[in-house]
Amino acid sequence: MDFLSKQFEYILLALAGDNFPSTDLSPEQQWDALPDVSKFQIIGAIGFLEIWSELATDENTHYMAGGKPGDYPSFDIFSKTIHPVPLNLYDPFGFSKNRSEADKAEGLVAEINNGRLAMIGIFGFLAADKIEGSVPLLSGIAIPYSGEPMAPF
Repeated sequence: MDFLSKQFEYILLALAGDNFPSTDLSPEQQWDALPDVSKFQIIGAIGFLEIWSELATDENTHYMAGGKPGDYPSFDIFSKTIHPVPLNLYDPFGFSKNRSEADKAEGLVAEINNGRLAMIGIFGFLAADKIEGSVPLLSGIAIPYSGEPMAPF
């Protein structure tokens, strides 16, 4: 019960308008400064989107069963029942509806490569901050960090 009361206390603190963690901290220190309930909300939202992307519907066949990779399921079920959100994650404003299939395929490859590069960059900075000298290119930029970045897991 103590855990739940602590979580409600964090929610009340967040609703009270407390400031976000200082920007003078490294990203890892900012993550450590967040209340656990905030971390679980972030992880939960990402988890929901991951689970939603794995669901197969009549309109959207799963990519492992012959569907199209990168074709995200629609949120139409929510717009009719829970909340009127007319936007989809794949193409919220309809910019790509007139693009050719070749352009869409090229854009998909670019998006995948950019995502991979971002992951390499994030973990490069995490390694440079945690283990001094592990990424020589970042030796003058890295902010030493002695915490445990994977603590919520």
